[in-house]
Amino acid sequence: MPKDKIAYVCSNCGQESAKWIGKCPSCGQWNTFKEIRISSDTGSQAAHAAASSLRAQADSNKNRPLRLRDINAKDEPRIDLHDEELNRVLGGGLVPGSIVLLGGEPGIGKSTLTLQTILRMPERKILYVSGEESASQLKMRADRIAHPENDTCQILCETSLEQIFAHIKEVKPELVIIDSIQTISTDEVDTSAGSVTQVRECASALLRFAKTSGIPVILIGHINKEGTLAGPKILEHIVDTVIQFEGDQHYMYRILRSIKNRFGSTSELGIYEMQQTGLRQVSNPSELLLTQDHEGLSGIAISSAIEGVRPFLVETQALVSSAAYGTPQRSATGFDQRRLNMLLAVLEKRVGFKLMQKDVFINIAGGLRITDLAMDLSVIAAVLSSNVDTPIEPGWCMAGEVGLSGEVRPVSRIEQRIAEAEKLGFGHIIIPRYNMQGLRKQAAIQLHPVRKVEEALRALFG
Repeated sequence: MPKDKIAYVCSNCGQESAKWIGKCPSCGQWNTFKEIRISSDTGSQAAHAAASSLRAQADSNKNRPLRLRDINAKDEPRIDLHDEELNRVLGGGLVPGSIVLLGGEPGIGKSTLTLQTILRMPERKILYVSGEESASQLKMRADRIAHPENDTCQILCETSLEQIFAHIKEVKPELVIIDSIQTISTDEVDTSAGSVTQVRECASALLRFAKTSGIPVILIGHINKEGTLAGPKILEHIVDTVIQFEGDQHYMYRILRSIKNRFGSTSELGIYEMQQTGLRQVSNPSELLLTQDHEGLSGIAISSAIEGVRPFLVETQALVSSAAYGTPQRSATGFDQRRLNMLLAVLEKRVGFKLMQKDVFINIAGGLRITDLAMDLSVIAAVLSSNVDTPIEPGWCMAGEVGLSGEVRPVSRIEQRIAEAEKLGFGHIIIPRYNMQGLRKQAAIQLHPVRKVEEALRALFG
């Protein structure tokens, strides 16, 4: 029988060492190395035992080197999750044998999204492993989201990895859910659940199980105070797909982003609306993000933005007032504050508006966080509208990146932006002049190409 092994692991980044080190050579932190005891490889044996009992057909051929031209490239078959938004973010569905990591803040709706998704799949046998909640709590959530009858989903409340593999071997599921990976522990490592080593070893064992058995595994993970996935960075390298559930708990909208995807694009985006009965898919977010009662109000501009590959119109709100204290305040919600400071400097230097002694507040309506650079033009327009207390006429929207010299730079996917504004009944859109090249003529919406910020403001305010 193999002897236990003593190792030292950095609690911050997961770096291993054969002896104790004061300063971690990987992350540079001091006094983070902890002594752990690694027992015999019982978790790996359990993973292989569970996988071998579920493998439909053993491959008799050994792995051997192949020439690139001899490899058949074919699309992986996908498992339909009966959720258009989730299928889109995953690249068309769940790939058999893949391992997916779903992260998000506490209370954002990760477990609700996963539970309501698997309850819509009565055609597949699913094992839901919960290490955080009891079976009665999951039953209460399932009743709240008004789930359909599903007798193929089984609930297991367990935190031991070896016991989980034993139940997998007995149940023989087609999909495994682990909620959450930070609560699972293995007997191989003599540390508490949630530590760097425990998370890494459990994820590695689940990866071996998924790849050898062909059964997909969905891991739910926590995030730390910096907003990144908790645990070692190697956790994101182990899994095939990393998706993150984002949103403000005080707003109803949730965004599902793909951070890493070996089987699809990372540009896809899913939008949900949190309701009492669960998460509702939002197929047309533009209509929900635009309020209809802002006519006659200053400081509001509409931007045609793109997040991922989906265009939608976003309402930008600005408030400019005289600084009540010595130092003017700059605050941005849903927008990069450093970029806001740059745009205010452009307004002052290139356009001539004095905002040094003014408080400026920016808010993206709906609680979304937009990273599209085409928002620059709407931010400047909203700030100027609030500064002079003049509303922008209804029916106008805009898209354009603003440079340091005051020029309006071209943006990508301009035809999709124009089509989205036209679909929602807007009559005018301001776009960069460079984007007019090769653009087909639009009949229902009037285009206003501009080259500088002054031209855009002149078109809006005369």
